[in-house]
Amino acid sequence: MVPQLQALRGGASLVIATPGRLLDHLERRTVNLSQVHTLILDEADRMLDMGFAPALRAILRYVPTERQTMLFSATLPSEIAQLGHLALKNPVTIRLAPQGTTADTVTQMLYPVMRNQKNDLLLAMLRTIDAHSVLIFCRTKRGADHLARFLQTNDLSVIPMHSDLSQAQRNAALHGFKSGRYQIMVATDIAARGLDIRKISHVINYDVPQHTEDYVHRIGRTGRHIDVGDAYTILSPDEERFIAAIERYIGRKLPRVQIPDFPYEKLPPPVKPKTFMERFGRHRRFIPRGRFRR
Repeated sequence: MVPQLQALRGGASLVIATPGRLLDHLERRTVNLSQVHTLILDEADRMLDMGFAPALRAILRYVPTERQTMLFSATLPSEIAQLGHLALKNPVTIRLAPQGTTADTVTQMLYPVMRNQKNDLLLAMLRTIDAHSVLIFCRTKRGADHLARFLQTNDLSVIPMHSDLSQAQRNAALHGFKSGRYQIMVATDIAARGLDIRKISHVINYDVPQHTEDYVHRIGRTGRHIDVGDAYTILSPDEERFIAAIERYIGRKLPRVQIPDFPYEKLPPPVKPKTFMERFGRHRRFIPRGRFRR
């Protein structure tokens, strides 16, 4: 807070802030937004997911009614309309690509394998591809730490990245990855947005994202600025439903490939989602309130 107070006292024509910290300054009267002419909400689709709507409503009371407001996001689910009504009047939507579009510069592939073989397959993958800068995504912070330690014990240059690290630790990890000191970063979805790291050669989804929009953001870390990149997803049988949703969202089937000479266990057939009748039986009727009666 202290360095921010010192900077604000000197005046600023541009303020970049998280909603919570900006609201802190507004309540302390250490920043004045009465002359703001442009309000930008970046990564707007996450604002509601992360519970920022109350803070945004409060911030909007401090900015002029007459202003330009812009919302930016790589994905724009229907829920964003709720946020749009908070800040926009007669908005115009500009789409640079259809919803769910992924970059043509990114090659996407699936690597099916049993869950207990994921570590070994990832290790084999890293040793066969020409990868100089690899970003690996895990679903949880604990999973990212475990995977990073596994790769480190196999003599790979790895650094973890997740929200349990201090800001100084995250800055050091990011600097080490950007500079090439670390070849591999194992991260949670904290690294799926807002990072502009050039020359990431590969993005690997160790865990399939459970939300379709997260897949688009993750693989968007490679193939940036007209560079080419590869996005690989390690797929276990229990994650088939997530991949099915992702393929529907991006409007394409992803090719499934195997690593030659890898000792695969036999994969069970994908589990086909049950129909409504198969789940609840033909002897039940649906009640609009969400309950079932015989």
